[in-house]
Amino acid sequence: MMKEMRSDLKPLSLNKQNHIFVKFAISFLLVGLAFRLLFSDSFRFPAVVETPPLKEVKTEFPLESLPVQTPDYVDFPGNESQTSQKEKCDLFVGDWVPDPSGPVYNNVSCRVIEDHQNCMTNGRPDSDYLHWRWNPRDCELPKFNPDKFLDLMRNKSWAFIGDSISRNHVQSLLCILSQVEQAIEVYHDEEYKSKIWQFPSHNFTLSVVWTPFLIKAAISEDINGVSSSEIQLYLDQLDDKWTNQYKSFDYAVIAGGKWFLKTAIYHENNTVKGCHYCHGKNLTELGFDYAYRKTLQMIFNFITSSEQKATVFFRTTTPDHFENGEWFSGGYCNRTVPFKEGEVDMKDVDIIMRNIELEEFEKVASIGNESRVVTLKLLDTTRLSLLRPDGHPGPYRQFQPFAEDKNAKVQNDCLHWCLPGPIDSWSDLVMEMLVNGR
Repeated sequence: MMKEMRSDLKPLSLNKQNHIFVKFAISFLLVGLAFRLLFSDSFRFPAVVETPPLKEVKTEFPLESLPVQTPDYVDFPGNESQTSQKEKCDLFVGDWVPDPSGPVYNNVSCRVIEDHQNCMTNGRPDSDYLHWRWNPRDCELPKFNPDKFLDLMRNKSWAFIGDSISRNHVQSLLCILSQVEQAIEVYHDEEYKSKIWQFPSHNFTLSVVWTPFLIKAAISEDINGVSSSEIQLYLDQLDDKWTNQYKSFDYAVIAGGKWFLKTAIYHENNTVKGCHYCHGKNLTELGFDYAYRKTLQMIFNFITSSEQKATVFFRTTTPDHFENGEWFSGGYCNRTVPFKEGEVDMKDVDIIMRNIELEEFEKVASIGNESRVVTLKLLDTTRLSLLRPDGHPGPYRQFQPFAEDKNAKVQNDCLHWCLPGPIDSWSDLVMEMLVNGR
């Protein structure tokens, strides 16, 4: 058998052509060997090139196509982990840049805009304030995706807890979501300040809980903010308007601040501890910072010790833009374009308030606790809001304020935001933090 197999193999015939071919091959090998020996001191040819594995970077294009000096943040296609982005990108440091596309809703398409925020209907003559978007310096901020948000919120509950700025924010969100589904209002309190809406198609519940101090308070104010007596604040008791509902919330945005600047009497342990700005009362002036810090400490202690597995966004204070006075003394805001970084300074009270917020948030965030079930996030909108003096109703909190008298003196609103307006960008930030785990 072996002989038969070998008999089928034909021996190599070294004819003239084959002989020339063999000589050529040997010559080629000798030249290559000489070349390598000659230049062996200048070149190194490693037998194996081992590339370390790339961790958490998924790319569909060769690494050779990347520039030699990569920027601080490179948005690799398909990068689901986005670890590099989270480390390099600060969503709250950036600039307001022109946005020709403008808002996704208007005063006609959204039915939940309150009269005092409906700047277009009330006759505001300019519209450039509608065509800006927040642009973080080191990364892209996608626009809010209402379809994706509602899909994520299916069978969930979300609450905005705080003062009228929180109500302003939830109305902005409702207007954006109305492009996909109109919410149905299912509850309101006697003053129409706390409300609940439902999105039946997604079984999603959205609430606003009006609690301007977030702690127990006795408030005697009319609709124009005029007090008949000092506010009584109980610095050792959270407001049960929101704490009693907290276990039903999957997500919450909690914020406060501005109301603590008002005159108030402070109570602790069933006794009057002191006050803020209570001249003639023969009480110790403790200052709003004392009350605000204690309030935040109570809030963070409550939510971090709760068994409710919620995601809580703590939003920092919102600066106002009153110039040449306050809301009660003729202050106004008539600017029509955003500030650029460095063109405006924060007021002292806002600096104090925000520093307290950052300090108390950092304290609780830095404490490792494996048993903690809450996810706590900082929604730091203060600086980016400071740059938008053009986004407030101003005199157009009223309908056609100058229709009868062009020189009429009217009260301005330089704290809340027009709808549509800059506050719409806050939901862009919330969405990005929610989706990409910032």
